[in-house]
Amino acid sequence: MTLTLILIRHAKSDWDDARLTDHQRPLNARGRRAAPRVGAWIAEMGLAPQQALVSDAMRTRETWSYVASHLPGPPAPTLSSGLYLAGPTAMLTHLQAATGPTVAMVAHNPGTGVLAAMLAANAPAHPSFDRYPTGATTVLEFDAETWGHVQPGMGQIRAFAIPRELPDPA
Repeated sequence: MTLTLILIRHAKSDWDDARLTDHQRPLNARGRRAAPRVGAWIAEMGLAPQQALVSDAMRTRETWSYVASHLPGPPAPTLSSGLYLAGPTAMLTHLQAATGPTVAMVAHNPGTGVLAAMLAANAPAHPSFDRYPTGATTVLEFDAETWGHVQPGMGQIRAFAIPRELPDPA
């Protein structure tokens, strides 16, 4: 069985309001333009996640909302405080409990970028993969029966993109 992970770092967030905690920060204008590009790109690949694991921070929730608006029949997000600023090991633990064959995960760096590199058998040649900028998204496929069987180094990268290289959706 093939399992597919769509691993998304949240889009660019707003730092302008000093009254907000880090957890409360929304997307800025650039982030609100970037996240729909990611959603359209995912849809163009014919991917339709059945499950969305999303950090409960405002910027990750907004990112998922913009991404999901371009997907056919997107799932409601499963919000998790455990994904807020989580490291790659905690993120992998969340993923291993997933049940859908295609799962989207929206979280933060450095955990998201490290998890992408940790899961991939081989990194893509893209120059931005190592720094995993805001909105960066990796699609990984795993030959596994369940997410609980997924381990580091098992993933084959199907695609990697950053929003500024993607067109605006129609």
